[in-house]
Amino acid sequence: MKRNYVDLIRVHRSPLDHRRGRLQAGNLVLPCALGRSGTRADKREGDGASPVGRFRLIQAFYRADHGPRPRTGLPLRRIGPNDGWSDDVRDRRYNRLVPLPCPTSHETMWRDDHLYDVVIDIAWNRGPIVKGRGSAIFLHLARPGFTPTEGCVAVDRSKVRHLMERIGPRTRIEIVG
Repeated sequence: MKRNYVDLIRVHRSPLDHRRGRLQAGNLVLPCALGRSGTRADKREGDGASPVGRFRLIQAFYRADHGPRPRTGLPLRRIGPNDGWSDDVRDRRYNRLVPLPCPTSHETMWRDDHLYDVVIDIAWNRGPIVKGRGSAIFLHLARPGFTPTEGCVAVDRSKVRHLMERIGPRTRIEIVG
């Protein structure tokens, strides 16, 4: 069976609250949380902003112990307790998946708060990687009340599987400033 994937997912910032927005993937429209500093074209490590631009979606990750394998056209990988993501600008593996334990600063992918039960890697600062330009920019699950992220885009847990089914290998995400 041939799947119909969307070519573009658009994320628009709310005019009333720059830390919230709406995500549109074809006819699916979802509220989303954005970075605590809103959106920025000149994103930097630790600024709390979601980057403005159009990006590839590289791969998806999921916690197999917190739900079924998502259906998506992206490469899919299980998250394990020993998975991290380097956010240390001094680390040669900066902005990449790293094994834990890791002696440098990193995000833990296996989280107790469920935010990373389903994660899509947004290709921000991935080719070439520029140290200090920002790391670990994902599309992931939102906190209750859509509180701001550290720079990611976050959607409601109950809707993420509908979104994943629409994402294929050529789908791009555009975060509009």
